[in-house]
Amino acid sequence: MSKFKRTLVTAALPYANGPKHIGHLAGAYIPADIYTRYLRNCGEEVMYVCGSDEHGTAIPIQAQKENTTAQAIIDRYHALLKSNFEKLGVAFDIYHRTSDQIHHETAQEFFLQLYHKGLFTEETSEQYFDEEQQTFLADRYIKGTCPNCASENAYGDQCEKCGKALSPNELINPISTLSSKAPVLKTTKHWYLPLQNYEPWLKEWLLEGHKADWKSNTYGQSKSWIDGGLSPRAMTRDLDWGVKVPVNGADGKVLYVWFDAPIGYISATKAFFKELADGKADYSYPNNSVIKAGKADDWQKWWKEEDTRLIHFIGKDNIVFHCIIFPAMLHAAGDYILPDNVPANEFLNLEGDKMSTSRQWSVEMEDYFQSFDGKEDVMRYVLTAIAPETKDADFSWKDFQTRNNSELVAILGNFINRVAVLTHKFYEGKVPAAGALTDNEQQLINDTERCTIAIDECLRNFKFREALFELMNIARAGNKYLADNEPWKTVKTDADRTATVMHHALQLAAQLAWWMEPFMPFTSEKLYQLLQFKKTEFKHSAFTQLDKGHLLGEAVHLFSNIEDGIIDEQIQKLNATKIAMAEKVQAAEASAWTAEAQKESVTFDEFSKMDIRVGTIVAAEKVKKADKLLKLEVDLGFETRTIVSGIALHFEPETLIGKQVCVLVNLEPRMIKGIESKGMILMADHSDGSLKLVSPSDYAAPGAGIR
Repeated sequence: MSKFKRTLVTAALPYANGPKHIGHLAGAYIPADIYTRYLRNCGEEVMYVCGSDEHGTAIPIQAQKENTTAQAIIDRYHALLKSNFEKLGVAFDIYHRTSDQIHHETAQEFFLQLYHKGLFTEETSEQYFDEEQQTFLADRYIKGTCPNCASENAYGDQCEKCGKALSPNELINPISTLSSKAPVLKTTKHWYLPLQNYEPWLKEWLLEGHKADWKSNTYGQSKSWIDGGLSPRAMTRDLDWGVKVPVNGADGKVLYVWFDAPIGYISATKAFFKELADGKADYSYPNNSVIKAGKADDWQKWWKEEDTRLIHFIGKDNIVFHCIIFPAMLHAAGDYILPDNVPANEFLNLEGDKMSTSRQWSVEMEDYFQSFDGKEDVMRYVLTAIAPETKDADFSWKDFQTRNNSELVAILGNFINRVAVLTHKFYEGKVPAAGALTDNEQQLINDTERCTIAIDECLRNFKFREALFELMNIARAGNKYLADNEPWKTVKTDADRTATVMHHALQLAAQLAWWMEPFMPFTSEKLYQLLQFKKTEFKHSAFTQLDKGHLLGEAVHLFSNIEDGIIDEQIQKLNATKIAMAEKVQAAEASAWTAEAQKESVTFDEFSKMDIRVGTIVAAEKVKKADKLLKLEVDLGFETRTIVSGIALHFEPETLIGKQVCVLVNLEPRMIKGIESKGMILMADHSDGSLKLVSPSDYAAPGAGIR
């Protein structure tokens, strides 16, 4: 028996500076929606809160780019995000916004609660400042080379490639993402939360308390942060836009967006119950009959009573904030519950490349609705089927088409259509009475029970892909049942047997209507209408749902095929984007690149002494106690040589294996860190300061000469 009376579900607040793509949906919003819909359907007390994150540096910068105001930016994108979520059937109990007065008040009260406890330290420090944009830079608006893995795209707070926690001054060659210029250091004063003071508590609560029940990626990344040692983190920023710091001497300062944003979950809950108490609620999920109108301070039982279970649905880039910083804040406040689970998903790529709105390599929600009107559930289905639950996943338009045509149409839709059409044809649309049962009926009932038990277990353990697969197994069982018993044939020879088969097929259709609702709510509603059956009439722990003589509605197709033309159109859009982006990058590199002056001339005889061959890297590893060196084993055809190369800051060893390179093979051997290096790998300078391999454009046999 669970110790929890209610479940509070949050999904990461989307940033209101632009439209959101399907990667965001797969990461947090659809999994959270499936989870909360299921708990609601089971009659449990559950609440799903979210809202627009409307503060931070990016908002005023976006406003500057568009020659408008920050308020206009957030108003536009808050409305767009709310509308997009509604179109996709994401059923928040409330979709709030952090610009609302109740949020500003809640965030300021939270800050003051910690401030008056003396839990902040006040420090003066030098921080990066963008002189062109005349603004201090938040950590996420500084990029550079990671000192740990040499990734060139590390942020000022974290390297997303290796997961290393960083501070901006640790980055190599930092640049501002706002101006692409090198920032300067400037003195400023801020209030810091000394996270290192919470390490012992975090180790006990998180590392010992959640090792068994949290996903490995969530737990592993959190453990890495804690094991690496936590540092004080500034909870305020130098900005005009945001929640004002409510203490003296804080003019021109606002709360750090990652202090302010998660408090948005609390303020959204407050707003929900205030609206309920005032009779003004218009966000409440219509079938969530468990949450009743009450007092405005009812929000406290959802955040301060131990019998509430708090679940955060997020993407992996938000793990540190939801597993380290926000829990530390809640613990410091002292009277809030802590997250019971944080099921973070990995990233969703698009056609083999990282999804990015800024690079226009994405599928935006609004664009999808325009191209695939009425197919909202198809996207929900596909994103769940390929959900990046344990590793990065890839969305492709061809796979999208195949899953629609071969699974939704051919399996689920086909079963429902055959059952509905045959019922109208044989019984004037009425459920026939069942006769004697055979082993086939018992097998169908057993298969359905097994699948539904598996779905329940998977959903409660955040395994949404597996749950969806089991849902489709119910439809597969239905198709097999019809194929094995052939009611279209037995209707001519055995009326009782035909009626029994159709009776059980219809019960299975009713089962599907209920179990598919969390995944595909619009299609579930279609099926309920076809069956003339209501969700509230569903009898749990029973196979039979429809009485004898129950009249069905008109038979309709739940899904339709997606033709090649519309898929080809989507692929062509992406190809055009790829070409345009490549041309843009090439142009930028050409304008930024200044070639070095030619070195002193050599004679042909001097040049001909160099023996340059094609080699294939067969092994690579870092050289101990040498941050810049890699030890390479290179197949040169006539032998395999060891070469020590100073490229460790530019490449991960495992990415080099199998690469073909150009090698100066007759360079005099030399000892480097106790390793004899016999040759040199040829590299090319890049405009961003990195190095690129010089490789043959087509495969060449190891040992082939380069002339």
